[in-house]
Amino acid sequence: MLSPADVETVFERLRDVMPGRTKDAKGPKEQPDPFRSCISCMLSAQSLDRNTAQASKALFALAATPQAMLELDDETVAAAIKPAGLYNMKARNIRKFCETLIGEHGGVVPDTREGLLKMPGIGRKCADIVMSFTFDADVIAVDTHVHRVCNRIGLTHAKTADKTAEQLEDRAPDWAHRDGHFWLIQFGKRICVSRSPKCDICPVSDLCLWYAVHRSGEKEQA
Repeated sequence: MLSPADVETVFERLRDVMPGRTKDAKGPKEQPDPFRSCISCMLSAQSLDRNTAQASKALFALAATPQAMLELDDETVAAAIKPAGLYNMKARNIRKFCETLIGEHGGVVPDTREGLLKMPGIGRKCADIVMSFTFDADVIAVDTHVHRVCNRIGLTHAKTADKTAEQLEDRAPDWAHRDGHFWLIQFGKRICVSRSPKCDICPVSDLCLWYAVHRSGEKEQA
């Protein structure tokens, strides 16, 4: 992994070239409240953004509160969220989430990571996304793009997104926790893309461990 000094330099450079958290940044999938943010985040698992948006819109047209959601049977929920995939499992998780939310929290979504992680259907990524977007917490949420970028550069060395999140929490400088998610995901979508990353215009290529290996391989072939 990169040294702590190089980690800080990477974040400094990304801060300087990426937009970061914009004024119109909303909850997950642009949902207006913590409950719908959690549900949309649950629907997004192994789902394309456009499919998640379609499923969320259809579901919330039927019910937008945990109480109303529990009035729907699982078949109705599954049919509404079918575009997001894994709809039967997600329908069951949504029911368990709503039951726990009402039974143990009075219908109020927990505003801490620890509290969110105890909720059915909520994993580390979903909890951190809700914390960052909905509760405005200084948390670096790790999705596919962030996981790829961090392990490619050398900010972290982890096989799973959850482990990447844990390492980032320890290794990222404190000042980067608020907007780090935005810098990394924007960088991952614009420059450090999955296939054929644009290393020629990358602001951190001189520090990137992947690029160092890739470049040395090219020199050997030449």
